[in-house]
Amino acid sequence: MTGKPRKVLLLDGIGGIPLGRDLCDAFSKLGVATAYLDCLSQERRPLHGIRAAYAKALNRRSDRDGFSLLPKLVEKDLEALLDRESPSHILVVGFAYKFYDPAFLRRLADKLGAVLLLYDTDSCNLYSRRREFIYFVENELPVYDLIFSFSKVTTRFFRESRKLNAVFLPFGAKPPSALPQAEKALDVLFVGTCDLRRIFVIEGIRDHVTVYGNRWQRNFPLMSDTLRSRITDKTVWGDELLELMGKSKILLNITRSDFFGAETGVNLRIFEALAAGCFLLTDHCEELAELFAVGKEIETYRSSAELAEKAGYYLNNKDARLAIARNGHAAFLAAHTWQARIEQLLMPAMDLPQ
Repeated sequence: MTGKPRKVLLLDGIGGIPLGRDLCDAFSKLGVATAYLDCLSQERRPLHGIRAAYAKALNRRSDRDGFSLLPKLVEKDLEALLDRESPSHILVVGFAYKFYDPAFLRRLADKLGAVLLLYDTDSCNLYSRRREFIYFVENELPVYDLIFSFSKVTTRFFRESRKLNAVFLPFGAKPPSALPQAEKALDVLFVGTCDLRRIFVIEGIRDHVTVYGNRWQRNFPLMSDTLRSRITDKTVWGDELLELMGKSKILLNITRSDFFGAETGVNLRIFEALAAGCFLLTDHCEELAELFAVGKEIETYRSSAELAEKAGYYLNNKDARLAIARNGHAAFLAAHTWQARIEQLLMPAMDLPQ
């Protein structure tokens, strides 16, 4: 690579979870200079709420079916940061459009001679918001030199339908400093935001499950009394999540409805679970079976009935459960850490011409 020394500025659009910070840590361990900006924690434009509502109202008058969004953050602040850091590569994690106009970001990258990259982590969450998804696809995705996507399904869509430069980059995780050694007091643990599919699936094992996550209480009218009693309506990450996973015999993963509808189930929780040495029971998808040996490194289910059957089996067969957990953790360490991901795909991207 010619040009300025390699340095990555990571613009984190999903700073409420540790993914972007873990990526920065992995870059640093591989000797790549990094700078980090958590977009969620930056100062917003003055009177942003009022200005955004006014812009939306004007847009509705001219295009009732369109999507209007006034980016939240101050453009001059980002421009000053880029001038100070002078990165060779700008890596956006998640999305930029809620914070900065993508066209503005492209102009800044061109001004610096920097390569502009996206790690698409959240596009499936936009499927049910049609106008916003179209805006993201038409206004943000084309500004990037290269797009990494967490799913083969979305990668194919970007490449084949939209003719974008996109490659598949599954999630990874950061290995904990030590595996949790707590007593396995929880039979089945599920951690995640509530949606209707998750309610229906969990009801089949409600006598054994413990649930943490947000938006569950608002959906209590859709649940049995037993399931309600087993829910703690709060978000958990970091050390608290690791502690809970360490107490569980089975870590349950249920992909959200939009992910499941797109035939992808390779979400972040899978890699966090294997990093923590958990026995993982997750809904089946072909992408997952290409990454891990089902029945040896992870276990999957294809229906609520099969979930109940396999949960019962592995709760009663500790040796089989522990063997799969050990194999899954070994597979994670061998190929699925964030450092491995960077070495596999992101490092070659660092050699794109500036």
